[in-house]
Amino acid sequence: DVDLFDPLFFGISPREARVIDPQQRLVLELAWEALEDAGIAPGSLAGSDTGVFVGASWSDYSALAHQAAPHLEIGPHVATGMHDSIIANRVSYALGLQGPSMAVDTACSSSLVAVHLACQSLWSGESDLALAGGVTLNLFGPHYLAMNEIGALSPDGRCKAFDARADGMVRGEGAALVVVTPLRVALERGLPVYCLIRGSAVNNDGLSNGLTAPNPSAQEALLRSAYQRADLSPWL
Repeated sequence: DVDLFDPLFFGISPREARVIDPQQRLVLELAWEALEDAGIAPGSLAGSDTGVFVGASWSDYSALAHQAAPHLEIGPHVATGMHDSIIANRVSYALGLQGPSMAVDTACSSSLVAVHLACQSLWSGESDLALAGGVTLNLFGPHYLAMNEIGALSPDGRCKAFDARADGMVRGEGAALVVVTPLRVALERGLPVYCLIRGSAVNNDGLSNGLTAPNPSAQEALLRSAYQRADLSPWL
């Protein structure tokens, strides 16, 4: 039922809702739920420097719409309903948030990079609160075929990460958002604290033995950088 939600709750007309990517709908709902879980009234953030950082990869809904283009009515809401950037911008608009707002696509690492960017925004003082996470929905069959053609999918449909038997990935789907804020702010406001992010880092594999192949030395460098920024020893 990813195509179903209560558009009027978010000030969206039923006509506009019909052409909104379900990923936007899920993120809107999760943003509201995440703030409630944090003990923050969503309506209290209007005009604040709250940031929204959402990892999003694969525009399946847009691909479906293009496939159905001869029968699709092109109206004023189609562009915003299917543009990936609006996945984050829709939340900022609905809640009146004036901090950074962006969708991030770095393939498999999109949601973690979104969390990293949220932390950077908080540490720099650009934001005092942030919503961060990711969303992906598998709605378009040809994308499976494309991944299979490059040998990326596990033939038995099972992930075996960090295992000698690893033979491919399995495409999952879902969505998640968390509220991130400096620990000092959380304690001052009496907000629940589930975990601490001591440090984070982002890099790229650079040149390897294939565009989609990992580079072990680059990934080791990333881990060392993250531990160093967090002032932690990986051997403890």
